[in-house]
Amino acid sequence: MISILVTQFVVLWAVIDPIGSVPVYLSQTQHLSAKQRKLVALKAVAIATLVLLFFLIVGQLLLEAMQIPLPAFQVAGGLVLLIFALTMIFGESKPEQEQKMSEEMSHSDLADLAVYPLAIPSIASPGAMMAIVMLTDNSRYSILDQSITAGVMLVVLLITLGLLLGATFIQKVIGNVGAAIISRVMGLILAAVAVNNLLMGIKDFYF
Repeated sequence: MISILVTQFVVLWAVIDPIGSVPVYLSQTQHLSAKQRKLVALKAVAIATLVLLFFLIVGQLLLEAMQIPLPAFQVAGGLVLLIFALTMIFGESKPEQEQKMSEEMSHSDLADLAVYPLAIPSIASPGAMMAIVMLTDNSRYSILDQSITAGVMLVVLLITLGLLLGATFIQKVIGNVGAAIISRVMGLILAAVAVNNLLMGIKDFYF
C-alpha cells in the first residue's frame, strides 16, 4: 500500500511539477501587490484542481462513450507522457518554456492571469490530465483506490499552493537554474513511468 502511494505521489508530482511552476508564477506576478499575488495563487490552484477532478471523475466515461478501450488510451497516454518527459529532459525546461509564452501575453485581470499560464498548462498540464485518468482506471481500481488517488492528487496540489505562496523565498534559495535542474530530474523519473504504462497497455490490449 505504501509503495503504491509513493508511486502515485511521484507520478503526480512529476506531471504537475509544483517547483517548475514557481518561476512562472514569479514572472507573472512581479508587478502585483502581496495580496494580489496570494489571490492569483489561490485561484490558479483552485482552477487546476477542478480541471483535474473533472478528468478523474468523467475521463474514463468519455473514453467508454467514444468506445475507446482503456489499454489503447493507456498506450496513447504512455506515449504522450514519454514525449512530455523527453521535452522536460532534452528541451527547454518547463519554467523557460512557460516564461517565454507568458512574456508574449498581456493579462486584463487577475482571473486571466490565474487561468493561463498558471492553472493551465503549468499546473494542470496535459500530462497531468492523462496521468490522472490512467491512475483511476475503473477496471483496475476500486472506488476506495480512486478516492485515495484523489487524496494524493489534492496533497500535491496543496503543496503546489504552499510553494506558490512562498515563491519569493524559494526563488532566492534555488534560483531559475535550480528549478530547471529539478524539472529535468523529474522528467527522467516520468519517462520511466511512461514506458511502464506503455508496456502495460500493450500487454493488456493483446492478452
